[in-house]
Amino acid sequence: MAGKTVLVTGAGRGLGRELARQYAAGGWQVIACGRGLPAGGFETGIEFLPLDVAEPASISMLAAQLAGRPLDVLVNNAGVRSRGAGLHCLEPDEFLDVLRINTLGPVLVTRALRANLRLGRDPVVANIGSRAGSMAEGLLDDDDDDYAYRCSKAALNMATVQLARDLQPDGVTVLSLHPGWVKTDMGGDDAVLPVEESTRALRTIIAAAKPECSGAFLAFDGREVRW
Repeated sequence: MAGKTVLVTGAGRGLGRELARQYAAGGWQVIACGRGLPAGGFETGIEFLPLDVAEPASISMLAAQLAGRPLDVLVNNAGVRSRGAGLHCLEPDEFLDVLRINTLGPVLVTRALRANLRLGRDPVVANIGSRAGSMAEGLLDDDDDDYAYRCSKAALNMATVQLARDLQPDGVTVLSLHPGWVKTDMGGDDAVLPVEESTRALRTIIAAAKPECSGAFLAFDGREVRW
């Protein structure tokens, strides 16, 4: 993988930080993006660039900084949840903020870095989605009632399919990936999947991605998630 480059958004903590760490350990050039450097910084070999996916001007600045640089993998990982779940706790402004970060952000970042992906080798866009956004499976064994989060991830699935179609002429494969219920700050204390395990599995799926699979919705274990 020498010479290949991956950009990870939301890389300051949790899944994003572990993705950056594992890719760097695997010999990749890693661009870790977030609103600020995490405590303690990043491991040697990881390049940090500031990015707020909720701010179009920040996205444009990132694209200008990366002009002309090939990008082989883009992981749209940055995401948030509501402060309070349930219909009675739904706040309109917060709902829109979640959509802005979880759904619109990945679309705008992908659009801004499209030229970089064209320069990459077998480029892949991996949108970190969630089974919580599946109309068919989201409520099967999950009683989380965060309206904004669920709706944002369902919308991200549609964005993934649309991006897959629009980026097909560029040879870019676009996936929506469910990382599992991961032991991170966002996943909470009851989560069951170690972040290291989820990250390794996601990297395996990304490495095996082929253009004919573009637009797929896959779980960390490779299973196809029903829409």
